[in-house]
Amino acid sequence: MLKKYLEFSFAFAIIFIIQLITLLDEKTTHLVLGNFKFIIKPSITISLMMFYAFKTQLNGRFAKRIFIGLLFGLIGDCLLMFVDVNGAFFMYGLIAFLIGHLLYISAFYLDYKWNPSIEKAATRIALVVFGVFCAVFYLFIRPHLGGMKIPVLIYAFVISLMAMMAVNRKGRVSTLSYQLIFFGAILFLISDSVLAYNKFVNPFKGAGLVIMSTYMLAQFLITIGAVERKLRKSMAIDPSNR
Repeated sequence: MLKKYLEFSFAFAIIFIIQLITLLDEKTTHLVLGNFKFIIKPSITISLMMFYAFKTQLNGRFAKRIFIGLLFGLIGDCLLMFVDVNGAFFMYGLIAFLIGHLLYISAFYLDYKWNPSIEKAATRIALVVFGVFCAVFYLFIRPHLGGMKIPVLIYAFVISLMAMMAVNRKGRVSTLSYQLIFFGAILFLISDSVLAYNKFVNPFKGAGLVIMSTYMLAQFLITIGAVERKLRKSMAIDPSNR
């Protein structure tokens, strides 16, 4: 997979590494990079958007929804960079990410509609596993949420639903696309969960590295998985799902 997209993977790896370096020692990196750090973080999704648009030409509803989902990821990244200026940007950033997740869900649903009757076992397992995760995690952090109980509940439900819908693509698309998007969704689940724990329960050293590394890998895997998407040829062609 990396060999197939070697040049882009190498370029993204550079962005990935530089972004993590900026989190190691913010005082030092501010002296070295200055305001350049405000270019590095948006480069994560900008590079993915350019790559995805080039590879797919944004043909079909699936491609457009993934692209717009990346766009809202970019908006969320930009908003979170200014939380120190105004704390309200944290909520605005989460709303942007939430919309991005909903767009990914709607794209994955197109693949599910391709043939809803197959892989019912995987659907049931995903419903139980991610439903339990959503409930347990929310109940765990709920005492620490204060006035954020409803927003966090909604967010927990949406990220769990995204992971479930990623599972529901099984058997309907090419194996590589399914696996990449599935692991991307799981990494999103980890990233958002660590973010919530660090923000509301117990801030810990290295949280930023965990959150950003899993987030960047999630976006990368979902983008590559979307590029690799091929609907199973054995099924009747339905242009509305493209």
